[in-house]
Amino acid sequence: MRLDSDVISRAKQMKLIMQFGVGLEGVDIDAATKHGIKVARIPGDATGNAASCAEMAIYLMLGLLRKQNEMQISVKQKKLGEPTGEALLGKTVFIMGFGNIGMDLAKRLKPFGVKIIATKRSWPSNLQVPVPKAVPIQNGIVDDLVDKKGSHGDIYEFASSADIVVCCLSLNKETVGIVNKSFISSMKQGALLVNIARGHLLDYEAVVHHLESGHLGGLGIDVAWTEPFDPDDPILKFQNVIITPHIAGVTETSYRSMAKVVGDVALQLHAGNPLTGIEFVN
Repeated sequence: MRLDSDVISRAKQMKLIMQFGVGLEGVDIDAATKHGIKVARIPGDATGNAASCAEMAIYLMLGLLRKQNEMQISVKQKKLGEPTGEALLGKTVFIMGFGNIGMDLAKRLKPFGVKIIATKRSWPSNLQVPVPKAVPIQNGIVDDLVDKKGSHGDIYEFASSADIVVCCLSLNKETVGIVNKSFISSMKQGALLVNIARGHLLDYEAVVHHLESGHLGGLGIDVAWTEPFDPDDPILKFQNVIITPHIAGVTETSYRSMAKVVGDVALQLHAGNPLTGIEFVN
């Protein structure tokens, strides 16, 4: 259900629209603002949502590298010792969009022995990030969590040097279809593409074209162009495609944490107290 201007205009007593998660594509924020209704989301870094999404990205990477679909065929055919997969060790991973999910992904990837390059609209100085003990820290600041930093204008350059590209961008008018024919063409021959953000970041026709040509080495997505995903979509004919049903953030940990935030905010709203634990967008 979409909370559009028509629905919002009828909500005469509504004070707050809060997304159970981070994505607000289904809310007309301008209409809510016009009617004096606050709109908020639950920050993923505080609930485990970002961590859950980061883990899903790694799952998709490993599934593509170790040829998950071909492994299932080998099991059915009673074959041992094949297929021959690839290791994550030594790979260059391009994290496109270094927000909460991108940060959590970088933290979890470091112990795999990868080189991490990342782009972000703007990089704050002395980025403060809580990290596992395995990651070297100097004065409470992450040391070498990201090996090379860039801005939006560097995405083609970064894509050309990465073995794996992971989309962690927010979806907006500037990022719709950003992974298009030109972008994928700039990727290394045989590189892998993973998307755990929003389906419309990827240009469907461009992805299919580069899978067919063999330029794209594999595709792992938790989000799709149309949802629910069409089980008869021709893209599933490729053995190097792994699709999951938009479950990156669907874990007991994240759901319990988000439910507590919702409950706490409801009590705060009822009591007339300041609302905490959420991120307002208007």
